[in-house]
Amino acid sequence: MFIVTLTYVRPLEELDALMDGHMAWLRKHYESGLFLASGRQVPRKGGVIFARSGERAALEAVLARDPFVQNGVATTEVIEFVPSMTAPATEILKTV
Repeated sequence: MFIVTLTYVRPLEELDALMDGHMAWLRKHYESGLFLASGRQVPRKGGVIFARSGERAALEAVLARDPFVQNGVATTEVIEFVPSMTAPATEILKTV
Protein backbone atom coordinates (compact mmCIF):
# COMPACT_ATOMS: atom_id res chain seq x y z
CA MET A 1 0.00 0.00 0.00
CA PHE A 2 1.12 3.57 -0.59
CA ILE A 3 0.54 6.86 1.16
CA VAL A 4 1.03 9.78 -1.20
CA THR A 5 1.40 13.29 0.16
CA LEU A 6 0.91 16.30 -2.06
CA THR A 7 2.52 19.55 -0.96
CA TYR A 8 1.22 22.78 -2.44
CA VAL A 9 4.05 24.98 -3.68
CA ARG A 10 2.00 27.77 -5.28
CA PRO A 11 -0.84 30.00 -4.00
CA LEU A 12 -4.22 28.32 -3.43
CA GLU A 13 -5.78 30.43 -6.21
CA GLU A 14 -3.55 28.63 -8.73
CA LEU A 15 -4.60 25.23 -7.34
CA ASP A 16 -8.27 26.15 -7.35
CA ALA A 17 -8.01 27.07 -11.04
CA LEU A 18 -6.90 23.46 -11.72
CA MET A 19 -9.33 21.76 -9.32
CA ASP A 20 -11.78 20.44 -11.95
CA GLY A 21 -8.98 18.65 -13.80
CA HIS A 22 -7.51 17.34 -10.55
CA MET A 23 -10.91 15.97 -9.46
CA ALA A 24 -11.42 14.27 -12.86
CA TRP A 25 -7.95 12.72 -12.53
CA LEU A 26 -8.82 11.45 -9.02
CA ARG A 27 -12.16 9.98 -10.20
CA LYS A 28 -10.41 8.13 -13.04
CA HIS A 29 -8.06 6.42 -10.60
CA TYR A 30 -10.82 5.62 -8.09
CA GLU A 31 -12.71 3.93 -10.94
CA SER A 32 -9.60 1.92 -11.85
CA GLY A 33 -9.29 0.77 -8.23
CA LEU A 34 -5.87 2.36 -7.71
CA PHE A 35 -6.98 5.00 -5.18
CA LEU A 36 -8.70 4.01 -1.93
CA ALA A 37 -9.06 7.35 -0.11
CA SER A 38 -7.96 10.96 -0.55
CA GLY A 39 -8.48 14.41 0.87
CA ARG A 40 -7.03 17.76 1.86
CA GLN A 41 -4.58 18.21 4.69
CA VAL A 42 -5.65 20.44 7.58
CA PRO A 43 -4.56 23.17 7.42
CA ARG A 44 -4.87 23.29 3.62
CA LYS A 45 -1.22 22.95 2.64
CA GLY A 46 -1.51 19.78 0.58
CA GLY A 47 -3.37 16.52 0.19
CA VAL A 48 -3.11 12.82 0.97
CA ILE A 49 -3.95 9.79 -1.19
CA PHE A 50 -4.06 6.15 -0.09
CA ALA A 51 -3.24 3.94 -3.07
CA ARG A 52 -3.20 0.18 -3.64
CA SER A 53 -0.01 -1.80 -3.76
CA GLY A 54 1.61 -2.51 -7.07
CA GLU A 55 4.52 -1.17 -9.00
CA ARG A 56 5.84 2.03 -7.45
CA ALA A 57 7.02 3.23 -10.86
CA ALA A 58 3.49 2.81 -12.26
CA LEU A 59 2.05 4.85 -9.37
CA GLU A 60 4.66 7.55 -9.88
CA ALA A 61 3.72 7.70 -13.59
CA VAL A 62 0.07 8.22 -12.61
CA LEU A 63 1.04 10.94 -10.12
CA ALA A 64 3.05 12.72 -12.81
CA ARG A 65 -0.19 13.12 -14.80
CA ASP A 66 -2.03 14.95 -11.98
CA PRO A 67 -2.83 18.45 -13.28
CA PHE A 68 -1.46 19.87 -10.02
CA VAL A 69 1.91 18.21 -10.66
CA GLN A 70 1.93 18.89 -14.41
CA ASN A 71 1.37 22.60 -13.77
CA GLY A 72 3.96 22.84 -11.00
CA VAL A 73 1.56 23.80 -8.21
CA ALA A 74 2.18 20.67 -6.09
CA THR A 75 4.88 18.10 -5.46
CA THR A 76 4.40 14.51 -4.33
CA GLU A 77 6.08 12.12 -1.92
CA VAL A 78 5.35 8.38 -1.91
CA ILE A 79 5.62 6.19 1.19
CA GLU A 80 5.16 2.45 0.76
CA PHE A 81 4.08 0.28 3.68
CA VAL A 82 2.55 -3.12 4.43
CA PRO A 83 -0.52 -2.89 6.70
CA SER A 84 -0.12 -5.56 9.37
CA MET A 85 -2.88 -4.39 11.70
CA THR A 86 -6.20 -2.69 10.89
CA ALA A 87 -9.54 -1.88 12.48
CA PRO A 88 -12.14 -4.59 11.78
CA ALA A 89 -13.96 -2.52 9.15
CA THR A 90 -10.73 -2.06 7.19
CA GLU A 91 -9.42 -5.65 7.19
CA ILE A 92 -9.38 -5.59 3.37
CA LEU A 93 -6.48 -3.12 3.47
CA LYS A 94 -4.18 -5.87 4.72
CA THR A 95 -4.62 -7.70 1.41
CA VAL A 96 -4.53 -4.70 -0.90
